[in-house]
Amino acid sequence: LEDLRKQIAPKGGRVIAFPADLRIHSQRHLVIEKVIAEFGRIDVLVNNAGVEFTSTYHDLSEQNIQETIAVNLEAPMILSRLVLPAMLEQKRGHIVNISSLAGRSGPAYQEPYAATKAGLIAFTCSLRATYRGTGVSASVVTPGFVEAGIYANLKERTHCAAPALLGTSPPQAVARAVVRCLERDIPEIIINRWPVKPLLALCVVWPAAAAWIIEKIGTNKFFKRVVEAQKNS
Repeated sequence: LEDLRKQIAPKGGRVIAFPADLRIHSQRHLVIEKVIAEFGRIDVLVNNAGVEFTSTYHDLSEQNIQETIAVNLEAPMILSRLVLPAMLEQKRGHIVNISSLAGRSGPAYQEPYAATKAGLIAFTCSLRATYRGTGVSASVVTPGFVEAGIYANLKERTHCAAPALLGTSPPQAVARAVVRCLERDIPEIIINRWPVKPLLALCVVWPAAAAWIIEKIGTNKFFKRVVEAQKNS
């Protein structure tokens, strides 16, 4: 975080950096309190923190499941609740939730992660509907495999690469999508190397065919290889 702060500050940004454990209730409140103390107001909240455990579901501990829900879904919902009163008072604000294609397609070995990311998409839709016309809005960015964060860690740890038919996206694409959401109030932006919207539409109108295509693309095999690599490491 400090390295990132040093990159941003010379470009004219006023930046503070501090770590927080979003599993912990008090830490969520502390994040908001520190930002308001430093800047006086919050115009944008980007819920980007996330954790993931790739495993057969019955092998996950209850703690793994609870931590995934706490960081990926509960924390964004609580943080959003904390910033909304001030945003409504100033009649201006935007919440951007970072979801995943896992929340749209439900790949194998990703049950808690997929469930929380699907929850973020629905949560964002409800927020937009509730606060329409107030000057406060919400958007969701839905990336596939991104060459940073969770996927980068998986790749480094297991040497498993994303399916060629899906490919990967640079983190800069996610950042640009966040900015577009803020500038244009876009409900959702899907980020992937190849177009996947037809496949996502198929998931709704013809789930069996979509499941067959997803299997052929190789997403499930990728996560299975990750599980096997983790067991052998």
